[in-house]
Amino acid sequence: MDWDWSFVREILPTLIQGVRITILATLLGSVLAAILGLAIALARRSPNKGLSRTIGFLAEFIRGTPLLVQLYFIFYVLPDIGILLPPLVAGVIGLGLHYGTYTAEVYRAGIDNVPSGQWEAAKACNLNARQTWTHVILPQAIPPMIPALANYFIAMFKETPLLSAITVLELMNQAKSVANSYYRYVEPMTLVGAFFLVISLSSVVLLRWLERRYGKIER
Repeated sequence: MDWDWSFVREILPTLIQGVRITILATLLGSVLAAILGLAIALARRSPNKGLSRTIGFLAEFIRGTPLLVQLYFIFYVLPDIGILLPPLVAGVIGLGLHYGTYTAEVYRAGIDNVPSGQWEAAKACNLNARQTWTHVILPQAIPPMIPALANYFIAMFKETPLLSAITVLELMNQAKSVANSYYRYVEPMTLVGAFFLVISLSSVVLLRWLERRYGKIER
């Protein structure tokens, strides 16, 4: 099939709308994954063994099951128990929950990397638990984590096409809709690949800058 530039110009606005949804889902999912990851990491360090083991089991279970299955469960199964979520909300929750279990391991490694002397110094300064975490531990633990966290967020972006399975009108879903309507697949699918490549490469450049700017700390 010959490449048709007039067809490209016709479908481009539709695909750009899909790009916006894809980026929005990635950004919201990344924020949710960052928050949930920290919460999971802290819960697994809890002196309450019941809480720590329960959270650990749930995290392992989520990491051990496919993201697509989790999306189907959130969007198609939860309504059976009265929890009905819009497609985009369900997609963001699925992405955030799935990748939150991975970012939790990044947080845990970063926290464990803080020298034990820092904990002892905080205790010697009579800091409470909140002050120790917010003023001593996390400011030292998070900067070295940034490259690893950013890698997961880029991976999340590349998995957003799975959201089409729950009717989210992201880039891939829009491209498939256009292709099926016009019976032309070369242009929309090529543009999808180009959009993902450009955004991924831009994200890598940003990642390298973050790594140089924040990836190291002085103790």
